[in-house]
This record gives sequence, C-alpha cells and structure tokens, in this order.
Amino acid sequence: QVQLVESGGGLVQAGGSLRLSCAASGRTFSSYAMGWFRQAPGKEREFVAACNGSGSNTYYADSVKGRFTISMDNAKNTVYLQMNSLKPEDTAVYYCAANSRLFGLAMQSQYDYWGQGTQVTVSS
Repeated sequence: QVQLVESGGGLVQAGGSLRLSCAASGRTFSSYAMGWFRQAPGKEREFVAACNGSGSNTYYADSVKGRFTISMDNAKNTVYLQMNSLKPEDTAVYYCAANSRLFGLAMQSQYDYWGQGTQVTVSS
C-alpha cells in the first residue's frame, strides 16, 4: 500500500507560479513511476506530467510542456510539480498518483494509488 498526500495548491494570478508536493508513505517510493493529473470543473480528469521511478525520464502533456516540471526526491519520498507561467485554464484539482507497472504513464487506468487532490485556482 502507498499513501499519497498532496499539498501546495492555492490561488495565484495568471503568470504566477506554484509548486505542488506529493508525499508518499508505504512501499519503496522508487519502485513506482509517479504522475500528476488534473480535473477542471465539468471536465474529465487529464494527464499532466509523469516520471519514472528514478525521475530520470519525464513526460508532459502538450498543454503544460515548457511551463511545468515534475521532479522526485527519493530521500524524502516526495514528488513535485513546479508550475510556472500559470494560466486560468490551469485551474483544476491536481492529483498525484503512483504507477507500479512503470508503463502507460499517461493513462489513469495504469495507476494504482491516488492522492486526495489539491485545488489550484488561477485568476485572470
């Protein structure tokens, strides 16, 4: 079992930055690929970013590429999502998730564990 707890969400103006954190407990953190997803009001949850267990390979949705950065600190069992140049359309609940299969990192169905989510609101 892996427990995931997100933090760092909040209200920010367009063009601003936020850093989300996801602290993991349970099984060895580095055994999992980690991903971030988001769900805006009235929309389906969508892939944002992911990285492999070591954090050496990263993947991004086109909508956030160049603005968001995912990183892992295995010593702290924490995965981060640095979000820069935020836009109102980035407003959503952001979820982190853990993937034991180490493939299909953009697919929600491949993730085993999910956090409770943290709200990000970007004002125009």
